[in-house]
Amino acid sequence: MLLTREELQERLIALHQASLELVKNLSLETLLERIAALACEQAGARYAAVGVLDEGGKLKQFITVGMTADEIKLIPHPPRGLGLIGALMHGEGGNIRIPEIGQDPRSAGFPTGHAVMHSMLGVPIQLGKRQLGQIYLTEKKEALEFTADDEMIIEMLASYAGVAIENVRLYERLKEHDHELVRRNDELALLNQVNSAMFSSLELDEILNKTLALLMAHFQVEAGEIFLMDEDQETLRLTLHRGEAAEAFWTRNRFKLGEGMIGRVAQSAKPLISSHLQMEDQSIRQAVVEAGFKQIACFPLTARGSVVGVLTLATRSQKAFSNYDVQLLASVGSGAGTAIENARLHYNARRLAVLEERDRIGMDLHDGVIQSIYGVGLSLENARMMVSEDPKSAEGRLAKAVDDLNRTIRDIRNYILDLRPRQLHGETLVDGLERLVVEFRQNNKLDVILAGPKNEYLENLPQTNAKALFHICQEALANISKHANASKVTIDLWATVERVLLEVADNGNGFDAEKISRTVGHGLANMQTRVAAVGGDIDITSIPGEGTSILAWVPRSAPSQEG
Repeated sequence: MLLTREELQERLIALHQASLELVKNLSLETLLERIAALACEQAGARYAAVGVLDEGGKLKQFITVGMTADEIKLIPHPPRGLGLIGALMHGEGGNIRIPEIGQDPRSAGFPTGHAVMHSMLGVPIQLGKRQLGQIYLTEKKEALEFTADDEMIIEMLASYAGVAIENVRLYERLKEHDHELVRRNDELALLNQVNSAMFSSLELDEILNKTLALLMAHFQVEAGEIFLMDEDQETLRLTLHRGEAAEAFWTRNRFKLGEGMIGRVAQSAKPLISSHLQMEDQSIRQAVVEAGFKQIACFPLTARGSVVGVLTLATRSQKAFSNYDVQLLASVGSGAGTAIENARLHYNARRLAVLEERDRIGMDLHDGVIQSIYGVGLSLENARMMVSEDPKSAEGRLAKAVDDLNRTIRDIRNYILDLRPRQLHGETLVDGLERLVVEFRQNNKLDVILAGPKNEYLENLPQTNAKALFHICQEALANISKHANASKVTIDLWATVERVLLEVADNGNGFDAEKISRTVGHGLANMQTRVAAVGGDIDITSIPGEGTSILAWVPRSAPSQEG
């Protein structure tokens, strides 16, 4: 039965108003349910469904209205795009409006458990010439079939639906794009933080601790470990363990290449992730499984194409590491491997410098002290021969020999003082400097004056900065003892709002600053390296015949770790 003009106009107005609400939906599933409900309402249908196609033209979603959840459960499978549904999907003849589904030659019938349906109205949802989906209506209420007016109304609804569906898809793509940007920004921030941690220091322990802590926080895992390759290039040794696991993940702390997850990752240079812990590796501690850990992921740390270690992350979460996570950790692994190599090279260079310095001191001992003792021995031999012939001359030679021996003893003490490593063993900077002065006075007949603030004025000074000034003072006193031939030394320590300053001055020989060697391992170069490492600076002034002044400063606070 056709509608009157007034009834048709009322339905069009109602449809227009309802369609305005469609574009406000930003959830595709909610939108499809609303379209199906509107179609039922506008065409007076008992059942409605909306199908949406994917980019390849296949049925992606199928939302129904009018059937209960229990009725839907009786249907063995969702629509497969056959029969009349397939005909509408593929655009065979445009709209479909028939009074009896079973009598149409295109019908493929209903699956077992499906509700009985007779009349049908199907309209494609299009945007331009592109089909986005379809609206299906069945079982016209109070009539045997749907009318031409119903078809016209549903065609208009399909036009509105096409715009709304495309709007939702655009919104979802924007959300995905925004999510991707956020993810990439997070990854870049992590890489920046990790790179800053890795390349702001040449101390291996500091690099490993900072890097592992950042990765655990970013990936929200509860524990992590790092194995490093030994010099034999065949054995990996546990170097660091952090996190909630009370013990290491494994029953052993060394793996050969190819042994267990650690050895296999080192051998293949490829990541290995397992959520079947003890099935994957019998070396995993039972306590780790009992503590609720679900996944272990191992990633190679590489430098110049070779594996230098393996990073391991363990988590109680069952959420799998994504491809993005694996790529990010692979990138971090490459950078970490390079930083580890740099730290090892730096350590070897320092060790070589120390050995060279020890060789130099050994040569000084051989050339200076040993020759002095040999000279004293000759003087004593001469004195013994002169005792009976010229006692007065013999007495003078004996006195000179005693002076020479005392001078040689002072030289030996100075070398021992220079060789002995010293640290601030829990002391404040002021306490450490006072100890240095006491030791220096015991080995040198010099007037030493120490002036400076009390400990409370330096209570916020970072330990690394305090150690830098302590070692600079130690180097300066060692140089004065060996080279300056001074009679007086002053050590001044003072603080400003932003800095702590140390000045060590003597009235000794002095030197020409332009001619002093900067060879690594010598006192002046060591001072410059130490103070630069904590963000400070040093100024060395010396006048031949008048003495030397060394002025060093360090910041009162640690450098910022941001960015």
